[in-house]
Amino acid sequence: MATGIRRAGDFCWINILTPDPDQAMVFFGKVLGWTYFEMPGLGHGMQVNGCNIGGLFDLNGPGCPPGLPAGIGVMVKVDNVDATCERVAALGGSIGRILDLGEPGRMAVCRDPNGAKFDIWEPRKMPGTDADSTLHGSPSWSETLTTDVIKASEFYVNLFGWTADIKPMPGMDYTVFSHGGMDIAGLMAIPHPEIPPHWGTYFTVDNTDEAARLAEENGATIFVPPMDIPGTGRFCGIISPQGVRFYTIQYLRC
Repeated sequence: MATGIRRAGDFCWINILTPDPDQAMVFFGKVLGWTYFEMPGLGHGMQVNGCNIGGLFDLNGPGCPPGLPAGIGVMVKVDNVDATCERVAALGGSIGRILDLGEPGRMAVCRDPNGAKFDIWEPRKMPGTDADSTLHGSPSWSETLTTDVIKASEFYVNLFGWTADIKPMPGMDYTVFSHGGMDIAGLMAIPHPEIPPHWGTYFTVDNTDEAARLAEENGATIFVPPMDIPGTGRFCGIISPQGVRFYTIQYLRC
């Protein structure tokens, strides 16, 4: 589990895009306990235990490109955005927008060779999250579902210096990425062909069944019912009333 400011190569931030920010803040506040602060002219920052974890933005806002779906974007910290973009392209990925945000930092929108989108962040005065990932509501795991497991694994290992460890599971293999000796993300083949490659986010909760109940009571859909992951914990998949997909996970306590 991560604590403290994230290093280059770590997931350091999430961005939520939603068609109704006010309702989204109420929903996530009830289910994940988030608090918020205003980012003038942009949107709202999200916090867990007083630590920033990401931003929540209006899909219909003037700074948001048209046609984007509701969802959660993941961001990886890098030392140099431009150099990393060159590496993304050399490894078969693609670059969307590169944005200089002034004092906070510089970012780029990228896609891996299979099409999964991720962002990279070069901090200046905004280093990213330092939240304790063991706390209720904190992002604690990222997972990519992909069409070509080998290609995706090689891409991220070569791009960020991650280590990939394939773990056999019932009916499938699951790849665990680690960085600096810490497990940080997973990779698996897409179970249904209609699902496009993407990155998903897991949030730590104190009780997965309670989180699912609260989410349903507040208008969400449960697309993966609460179930156990042997040796890890209990998770579920949720679609918020505004169409944002995410996962909650209650980890086993040693």
